[in-house]
Amino acid sequence: MSLRKVKTVTGIDREAFDRDLRPAGEPVLFKQLVGDWPLVNAARGGDGALFDFSSARATSIPISVAIGRPEIRGRFHYEDDGKSLNFERIDSTLPRLLGMLAEEAQCDQPRAVAGQGLAVHRCLKGFAKDHHLPLLPASVLPRMWIGNAACVATHNDELENLACVAAGRRRFTLFPPEAVGDLYMGPFELTPGGTPISMVHVTEPDLGRYPRFAHALQQAQVAEMEPGDVLYIPYQWFHHVEALDPVNILVNYWWDPARQDLGSPWDALLHGIIALRGLPPDQRRAWKAAFDHYVFLENGDPGAHLPADVRGILGMDSPEFLDQLKRDLRANLDPASRVRSGPLG
Repeated sequence: MSLRKVKTVTGIDREAFDRDLRPAGEPVLFKQLVGDWPLVNAARGGDGALFDFSSARATSIPISVAIGRPEIRGRFHYEDDGKSLNFERIDSTLPRLLGMLAEEAQCDQPRAVAGQGLAVHRCLKGFAKDHHLPLLPASVLPRMWIGNAACVATHNDELENLACVAAGRRRFTLFPPEAVGDLYMGPFELTPGGTPISMVHVTEPDLGRYPRFAHALQQAQVAEMEPGDVLYIPYQWFHHVEALDPVNILVNYWWDPARQDLGSPWDALLHGIIALRGLPPDQRRAWKAAFDHYVFLENGDPGAHLPADVRGILGMDSPEFLDQLKRDLRANLDPASRVRSGPLG
């Protein structure tokens, strides 16, 4: 199946990014937005020049490195029984990781090797000074993903993301949040990187076992990237990442523009699974309607008909009220103290 290509833009500034592109909630590929980065220029000189550039600036802070057997063909995922991961993690440093990549690049059947989510400003001296991303404030710190030809399974993040390819080619396959029911997500408890991943291999999907994935592919978009390109991944969009060359480096920037004082949506989801999923169908129907109305605002502002000074939680304007509500919620999580007299009782 031929997948729809991600919208491509050449030339963008922060104002236009915030005004025109982010509100649309669609991925965007920015061609050569960081094409002048020193790290990108070193990569264009070949793996030797890239290793020299990186090694000269690499620090020896401890990092974690994922290593998988040649048999997994670069797919960091689960063993066949789904009870364990098909790779291990070892303690290392960036200089050692660079040495491992150089060695594996000479093998006919290399192991999968990857340093993931590294604090690049701590791993590479002077990175922030010489590498600028014009779409975000300097307070958003980068992370680095460095490895050989490997796949990161389909997952999503509770953050917005700008992914910058610095070395090697990458292919991103993206799915909107609404595709979650077609992606066959794995367990919450055991994950390769902290967030659930799809059980389907995008490059070789087993549609007999996972038939709804065919519908996910109809919604998918693909971005083919080379050094200097930047991909905008909107909040909670699922993405499958393929690093295509023997040596690959990606630098990404995560940020969250939402209020940070309202609690975790992820925690709310987990609580919803506990409190709602086991209810009888008629009760789930009622609560779905309530969530659609009060949480997802499908009928507009649910408190608009009330005077401002009596809206309570429907107004969410008072920090004091929110603090009290959080205390009530924490108390209600203890069954011994739970009172069923009302929504705040």
